[in-house]
Amino acid sequence: MPGEAREFHLSEIVAKLGGSLQGEIDPPIRRIATLERAGEGELAFFSNPRYRAQLVGCAASALILSPQAAVLWKGPAILCDDPYLYFAQVATLFSPPALPCPGIHPSAMVECSVPDSVEVAAGAWIGPNVTIGPDSIIGAGCRIGEGVQIGAGARLMPGATIYPGCVIGERVIVHSGAVIGSDGFGFARRTDASWYKIPQTGRVVIGDDVEIGANTTIDRGALDDTIIADGVKLDNQIQIGHNVRVGAHTAIAGCVGIAGSTRIGERCMIGGQAGIIGHLEIANDVIVSAGTLVTKSIAKKGVYTGNLPVQGHAEWVKNFAHLRHLDAMADKIRALEHRLAGLEKS
Repeated sequence: MPGEAREFHLSEIVAKLGGSLQGEIDPPIRRIATLERAGEGELAFFSNPRYRAQLVGCAASALILSPQAAVLWKGPAILCDDPYLYFAQVATLFSPPALPCPGIHPSAMVECSVPDSVEVAAGAWIGPNVTIGPDSIIGAGCRIGEGVQIGAGARLMPGATIYPGCVIGERVIVHSGAVIGSDGFGFARRTDASWYKIPQTGRVVIGDDVEIGANTTIDRGALDDTIIADGVKLDNQIQIGHNVRVGAHTAIAGCVGIAGSTRIGERCMIGGQAGIIGHLEIANDVIVSAGTLVTKSIAKKGVYTGNLPVQGHAEWVKNFAHLRHLDAMADKIRALEHRLAGLEKS
């Protein structure tokens, strides 16, 4: 978030975050930037060898590098084992999380008691029997239903909605437009083909240190709870169906759809626009590539991909025409193999 200008000398950053200094100059750093655009007073990072060419013209005051890459840069640097992670930590130094401004805005409607350290912004509504941990921020226009539990240090951005009975852990971030605890898609079909709504009586239970992106929706359970475990990171516009369980420290990119009662293991990574049908089991440490449709359970860790690379339209039409005739081609191949086998015998 925008804030007051900050400046740290390179040695101050190392003192706070670790690593080691390269070079005798200790320049002041006012911000971080990319290799391509960094200039005086700016700190960039180098972690991917394919950007090596950008080091030649880089005008940054200093770089974050691995010890193995130190020979590629003659200027001031911070040497560390994981430059990308170190960059993220430096970024937090320059843009620390906003602190709550304790108090309840006059236009907010609060039907429960909240700790003195909590900030409740304009137009927010907090229902009865809600518990909110200290140092939390409830953004403008948030809606929090009856009986919700929110842990300490939570951040609800403007316009987030938490349905009744849900549980939000400590230090959770819920971005604008996210809806937590809406009804799952549960209907029973009558004999006349009309639909009878099944009451969704479970909750959504979210662990500690979870981040939920803008306009993401997480449905409450039909009977059991929908569970998002500690440390899970959800991008924008994700749909998570009822009774889904997402294991600790799993990361899911934007526009993913997960159907009901699926169980996803710990430390998984799900690429953007992937789809996972219902009632599946995904093992720990699975990576699902972007755009992949998962139609069966995955029992072993690894990388799974089920999509085609982009190609020109004419080439796609030609290839698809070949796909349409695969069955006929397979029949011809089997007939030829049978004929060859007969010739070999004779």
